[in-house]
Amino acid sequence: MLDKLKNNKKDSKDTPTKLRKPGPAENSGEGGGKIRGLVSKVSGNDKEKKAKPRPMPKPKVKSNDGVKLKPKTAPKGGVGLRSGSGLGGKGPNDDQKTLVGAIVFGVILIVLVSSLYYFLVYQPYQENLDGAKNTKYGEIDSYFKNGLASDPLKQTLTSQVASASTPEEVLAIDVIGPATTEWRKYQNQQLKTKKDSFNRVMVAYSTDPNDAITTSTNDGGSEGDNASTSSAQTQNSENKKEVIMNLEDTTNFIKQADALVLANTVIETPDTVAVPIVISRVQAAAGLINVGNTVDVYLKTEPEQAPATNESNETAETTTTVNSDKTPEISGATVLAILRAKDSGTVDATLLNSQSLTMNQASSTTQSEKVTSTDVEQLLRAAASGSFNKAQTSALLQNYGITLSDYERSSNLGELDAQYLVVLEIPREDVKTLIVNSESAMLTVSTQSAPTWMIKEMKSIYK
Repeated sequence: MLDKLKNNKKDSKDTPTKLRKPGPAENSGEGGGKIRGLVSKVSGNDKEKKAKPRPMPKPKVKSNDGVKLKPKTAPKGGVGLRSGSGLGGKGPNDDQKTLVGAIVFGVILIVLVSSLYYFLVYQPYQENLDGAKNTKYGEIDSYFKNGLASDPLKQTLTSQVASASTPEEVLAIDVIGPATTEWRKYQNQQLKTKKDSFNRVMVAYSTDPNDAITTSTNDGGSEGDNASTSSAQTQNSENKKEVIMNLEDTTNFIKQADALVLANTVIETPDTVAVPIVISRVQAAAGLINVGNTVDVYLKTEPEQAPATNESNETAETTTTVNSDKTPEISGATVLAILRAKDSGTVDATLLNSQSLTMNQASSTTQSEKVTSTDVEQLLRAAASGSFNKAQTSALLQNYGITLSDYERSSNLGELDAQYLVVLEIPREDVKTLIVNSESAMLTVSTQSAPTWMIKEMKSIYK
């Protein structure tokens, strides 16, 4: 058919006639053979060639009308958006650098903010909290010591302080209230075990609040006594004071005191000694003390002699002062005996009463004279020897010295240079102090334990 179109006809005689019938394969490929023949004629190949698989052609890049494209280069700058680039025409590497920089800046900012919060907020708050806890721990330790050092309440309060999360919560924990209750129970138990045969106890305390008093146990007591005894001690023995009290006074003291006082007070069994001293009337509380009175002992001190004030080497006058310590050297000493010097026992008195009556040149005179001359010391000796009636002598001379002092007080006239021998009951630890300083000892009477005459006088004054 293509031959007719191209006017290129071939003589059919040139082609031999096929005498054989076409087989099934030829019939099936008849259409395909014709097409191959047409294609071969168009391409100028007269002979049939076997079809070979053609390789897949590579795609060709079409040029844009012969315009050559320049190689892509990363622009240094510029405005606008391009495919695959960020703002300002930045490439992928610039984006990565920007991301890393943002991360570093964020980390620095977080560290800076955290540091400011720690130093400006958290650390001061934590220091305030720790300071409040340490103060409360110190308060607990100052109240729960000596006999209450292992009390379960101490551990309970310590746990409450440790679990507190704010300074206000720490300061709200009450320590002195529970401590006072525990100390009162403990000290009342001590009264029952420490009292002596006279229903007395010795209360030891420290005059310096910074020098806390502690207890120590000593194995063995006096000779022949194997029992262990406890004694109060301080770092500075001069700060330790002891006073003997009966059970009633001690019980009232415990009821009125709080933990601040009771924690620094130790109740002991009295270990006392009777010490006699000879002092003047001024030193013996004006001689107006009696057996059974309680006195405090202060010591007089003489300051060092002042240097010369002029060329003649005259020295300034020295004055006697009392120790500046507000507390007495010995507290609560009991007067066991008081003796006045025998010079006051010499009596030589004459009492003369005269009465004269005159009427009409007549007069009448009446006189009565009473003379007393005796020596009290000699009377005592006579009574002691049995020469005199003991009952009569005792009735006449009982409390002679005290009665004499009381008369002198009432009359505002007395023997000021009289000497007194006073026997005091004091703790054993204070014996040496009193003996060495007996010449400078001053006995004073507290108005809280005033004798009978002082109570009467004060009531008449402040009525």
